Amino acid sequence: MSRGMYSVPKAYNEPVLTYAPGSPERLELKRTIEELRRQEMDIPMRIGGEEVRTKDRRSIHPPHALRHILGYYYMGEAAHVHRAIDAALKVRTGWQELPWGQRAAIFLRAADLISGPYRAKINAATMLSQSKNVHQAEIDAACEFADFLRFNVEFMAEIYQQQPISAKGIWNRMEQRPLEGFVYALTPFNFTSIAGNLPSAPALMGNVVVWKPSNTQIYSANVIMEIFREAGLPEGVINMITVPGPVGGKVMSTHPDFVGVHFTGSTEVFKKIWKAIGENVMLHNTYPKIVGETGGKDFVVVHNTANVNQVVTALSRGAFEYQGQKCSAASRAYIPRSLWTEIKEKMVADIQSFKIGGPEDFTNFFNAVIDEAAFDKITSYIDKAKGDPGTEIICGGGYDKSEGYFIDPTVILTEDPHYVTMREEIFGPVLTIYVYEDEGFEDMLDLVDKTSPYALTGAVFAKDRFIINLASEKLVNAAGNFYINDKPTGAVVGQQPFGGARASGTNDKSGSYLNLLRWVSPRTIKENLNPPQDYRYPFLEND
Repeated sequence: MSRGMYSVPKAYNEPVLTYAPGSPERLELKRTIEELRRQEMDIPMRIGGEEVRTKDRRSIHPPHALRHILGYYYMGEAAHVHRAIDAALKVRTGWQELPWGQRAAIFLRAADLISGPYRAKINAATMLSQSKNVHQAEIDAACEFADFLRFNVEFMAEIYQQQPISAKGIWNRMEQRPLEGFVYALTPFNFTSIAGNLPSAPALMGNVVVWKPSNTQIYSANVIMEIFREAGLPEGVINMITVPGPVGGKVMSTHPDFVGVHFTGSTEVFKKIWKAIGENVMLHNTYPKIVGETGGKDFVVVHNTANVNQVVTALSRGAFEYQGQKCSAASRAYIPRSLWTEIKEKMVADIQSFKIGGPEDFTNFFNAVIDEAAFDKITSYIDKAKGDPGTEIICGGGYDKSEGYFIDPTVILTEDPHYVTMREEIFGPVLTIYVYEDEGFEDMLDLVDKTSPYALTGAVFAKDRFIINLASEKLVNAAGNFYINDKPTGAVVGQQPFGGARASGTNDKSGSYLNLLRWVSPRTIKENLNPPQDYRYPFLEND
């Protein structure tokens, strides 16, 4: 029962710790990494409060140290998906009837656990299982995850506070109802924060969730579930299953109580999900909400008025932080010929200075890619470029998977602006550059807009404001997140809501109220305070 109109704590962006030598956070994190490396974690599925294991036990290895075993998880089947759905639906009524302030308190507490006592553990798990360096883990697993939870609570309160006007004698109000069924969350390997946000955002709005994390992120996903339980989330509200993607997708798309999917992953998988939902829409009790953030072929456009050092830093960081395994990573760049020689020289020097190895060594900037499938896909593009006329590998090009999935940061120079690595998403440490003639800047913008089917992120570097405005207008539909004199990565919750259109997704902007609106169904209520008692209107009277 509510006895007040509550204000939630003001959301803020969690400060990023430095992990400088000798700092308390560095010492604690190193201790936690060693503790986790000394044990083999047993990770069951979590269904309605039960730990579920199967005979199909699979090992988890750091991508950068393949001989080491971090733990084991259990591969499930269709029956486990049904079981998770049943567990979610069992608690649906109770969860939806819980006052919104109680739901808010759970996720606010989770945010404080993440940024406090669980900070080292969730960062260490992310570093070990996803091969992220300490800075990338900190801004993702600790800071962005806490930001999602705190800002989502604030956005939820703002949504509830938005009410219609009422005429004299009338009281109008708006309810934001949770959806009538279960939400299916499919999360990627590359961001622990996304893995936590996709199931928790619908749950915050009163929905129950079946969550399938990526197989290569299960180790840190287990920590997320531990945090949610510690924060007081009732069992069954979020159920974590580990099943093959097609198995879970088939059960999801054919279940009558399926009401929505929250997805981050590849464009091709999302297309298959959308198709399956469409083909089975007659089976559903309501039209499912389809929310997805998918691929990207993110660009950096450079004008000859740009600051060279700023461009070089943006390319070095934007293309190669976390081994380019970000849907927002800089993947194609357009450089004016007048600046190319200087940019090339400084960029290659930057890249050659990267220290490469496992994230346990905090001095390593660059780590391993996630798994063998990714390694093979990325290196196939590199091998193709090595043999194609009109392309030149000006930096990197090497790779080795004997100890871990290591690929050198690679830069390809192409004479063909439509070359395959200018068009297709690679999702790895490969940047392709096209050098254009300075006077052809405006034509080059048309090329950027039409070369790739994606429209996620992009950046323009220039000093001339006419040029910045021109690029902003010509590329208005080419990127859902557009950056001026900055790298096209690093969106911050509450500051740059994230998402793109075209083949990059539904652009429902995680990190904003827009995403939360997808997980409710509004009901308008009109109450007449003085109802009429005669059907006759004045116009019916005789003159």
